[in-house]
Amino acid sequence: MPISRKKAAKPAPAPAPAKKAVAPKSKKRTVQEAQRDESDDEFGQVAIDMNSDDEEDMDGDDESDDAEADEFPEDDAEEGQDMSAADIEEDEDEEDEDSEGSYMDGDSLVDSQEENDDDEELEEDDEEGSDFDDLINGGDIDPNFGHNLNEPLAPESDYNPIKREYPEIDPIYDSDSSTEENENTVGNIPMHWYDDYPHIGYDVDGKKIMRPATGDELDKFLSTMDDPDSWLSAHNYKEGQDIKLTSEELEIIRRLEGNRIPDADYNPYEDQVEFFTSKTEIMPLSAAPEPKRRFIPSKHEAKRIMKIVRAIRDGRIVPRKSGYVPPKPKYYNLWNDAEDKPREEHVMHITAPKMKLPTHDESYNPPAEYLPTEQEIQEWNELDKEDRPKNYLPQKYNALRNVPGYGQFIQERFERCLDLYLAPRVRKNRLNIDPESLIPKLPSPRDLQPFPTRMAIEYLGHEGRVRSISVDPSGLWLASGSEDKTVRVWEVATGRCMATYVVDELVTSVSWGPNKEVAVLAVACGYKVGLILPEKLFSPELTLHSEEYLKAGFANVSSTEANAKAQWKQPTPAEFDQGVRVWVHLQKPVKQVTWHRKGDYFATVAPDANNSAVLIHQLTKHQTQQPFKKTKGAVQRVMFHPSKPMFFVATQRYVRQYNLQRQELVKTMMTGVQWISSLDVHPAGDNLIIGSYDKRLCWFDLDLSSKPYKTLRYHAQAIRSVAYHKRYPLFASCADDGNVQIFHGMVYNDLLQNPLIVPVKILKNVHQRVQALGALCVEWHPTQPWLISSGADHTIKLFS
Repeated sequence: MPISRKKAAKPAPAPAPAKKAVAPKSKKRTVQEAQRDESDDEFGQVAIDMNSDDEEDMDGDDESDDAEADEFPEDDAEEGQDMSAADIEEDEDEEDEDSEGSYMDGDSLVDSQEENDDDEELEEDDEEGSDFDDLINGGDIDPNFGHNLNEPLAPESDYNPIKREYPEIDPIYDSDSSTEENENTVGNIPMHWYDDYPHIGYDVDGKKIMRPATGDELDKFLSTMDDPDSWLSAHNYKEGQDIKLTSEELEIIRRLEGNRIPDADYNPYEDQVEFFTSKTEIMPLSAAPEPKRRFIPSKHEAKRIMKIVRAIRDGRIVPRKSGYVPPKPKYYNLWNDAEDKPREEHVMHITAPKMKLPTHDESYNPPAEYLPTEQEIQEWNELDKEDRPKNYLPQKYNALRNVPGYGQFIQERFERCLDLYLAPRVRKNRLNIDPESLIPKLPSPRDLQPFPTRMAIEYLGHEGRVRSISVDPSGLWLASGSEDKTVRVWEVATGRCMATYVVDELVTSVSWGPNKEVAVLAVACGYKVGLILPEKLFSPELTLHSEEYLKAGFANVSSTEANAKAQWKQPTPAEFDQGVRVWVHLQKPVKQVTWHRKGDYFATVAPDANNSAVLIHQLTKHQTQQPFKKTKGAVQRVMFHPSKPMFFVATQRYVRQYNLQRQELVKTMMTGVQWISSLDVHPAGDNLIIGSYDKRLCWFDLDLSSKPYKTLRYHAQAIRSVAYHKRYPLFASCADDGNVQIFHGMVYNDLLQNPLIVPVKILKNVHQRVQALGALCVEWHPTQPWLISSGADHTIKLFS
């Protein structure tokens, strides 16, 4: 029965997709700050940025419209056509390609005319018909024979094999919108690293991708109620936006929740295909090696061998001797024009030593006798790095895979390279030098007197550790703060307690005001700083003047405004009768109080307050300023310069010098210690000393370098306090070993002459150790060469 052929409907062309619209980014906003020049006496509002980095706020809203492209209709691909039909189809395609000739460069017009005539004859033959059409009309051949796989089958045909359908690929490049988006290129990193920044990453051009605006929880709830498809979205932390999931992604999630394979078309139970079978196949070729019985020696090679043998017998070829050594290859320097002559090793040269082989204690499973005890581990940890016999402790592991990486590997290899590169390995003749001649000639301690040598007075009365002591500018009175929540004022010459003030918290610091015309004592206890006026110790005129000086700040209008950093408050009537005149309440516990040289400003240190750890307070106006927007590290100590508008800030490892007038960083001193404990500035202002918890005292020459001029290590335990004398060339340090070291430190006016530092006296066992704490604070008398120290044994001692 004849079957008529029908042409397959061609798919309609798809419209070109719309391009994405990218919103222009907002320009950066710049802020100009006016510079203010302030005098030496009046600081004003001081603000210094320790980071010295300008933060830029950028607000950008990226709006994009998703362009939807119409999909092409899917074509049903066919497989399994007959090979003969495919051959016929290829022949027809080749004929069509031959018929569609185009004029190319180099072809003649005559040849093109002949080709056009041939084309006309072929068209006439097609109009007359062919035997192939008769076969189709007669019903002997299936109409789908040689069918193009890219076109659908005729609807009347029953030949429609099952084929897996794939989504259509749009070849137009403009439809790909992935290159138009600001793709975040930060990689696979934790996105919480960008929590403190206004941007969330960078695009391919290196520009910042700003964080999209996010509302609060109420905005999220309202957007969820308004959008019925909000449950279909997921938050992309890398882009900072909510992305709506497609139906394919939702189907994958459902399958994963049901413990099923994400791909619905995957069949895990397909029949096994035996690529390598155990059945021996009978093949015409074999890869088995040829047997030796088939080997036929070459007659040509036999003739060549016999020729060599005859030459050896005649002596024309001499074989190599048994001790023959082949010559070494010569290497030439490509970058040297001169002739390379081999240089012999120097007679005094010594080869580099080899590293020692590992011993039993370096094994990952050493014998039990090599493993250290807990006491040996504690002793090893207490030793310094350079004093340890070995830089490791033997450890035992059950298996080699449990052994972690060696943390000092890179450092040891680096030190080894330095040893090979820098260490001189030349034999040197030993010189007979007297060791005593190498010791620097220092003056005798007798020539450096006066300095304190013996204990003169002991002040008893405290029941807790005496953390801080201070001598007033006149040198008559001594104030001490203890952990028994009391502040005592002593008479320096007699050791008699003249006044006792009880506070609510532990006293961490006391400091007399440097102005002799105002009698004021600053006390730091807990979260507040108190200003005390000892009425019984001074004259009525000085007491009245100090009373008016302290109360003048409450009349200032600006002082009544609320300050988030510090609040100035008046004391209660009971505290007023006791002697307290002003309370300054802070946010964190105060560790130190220090005064400016003129007595109007004082600074406080609260290490736990982060950026507001350092605050400067003005006594006459009752104002508080925060000089640093952001601090680098935990602040330990601060101090004003004795004559210039400079401010020193000591963190754990560095000491920074700031100019308060210009509001800029002047210098950063690199101490080289692990943790700074104390700080003091020379009365001339050109030198300073620091003490550290790793037993080191460092002297800095500010005009010389940012590194220590001298590093002294005379204490066996952590240094707690250091102090300069204001008149004599003396400085002292105290530590937890209970000893006090006294040094002679002469600073010369000649800049070409270095300071002279001589240890003159060691006051041993000044304070007994209580719970691993010894001497806690030292202070010099302002006019006499007397040294006062306090310790954890509840005592205060004066040495003269």
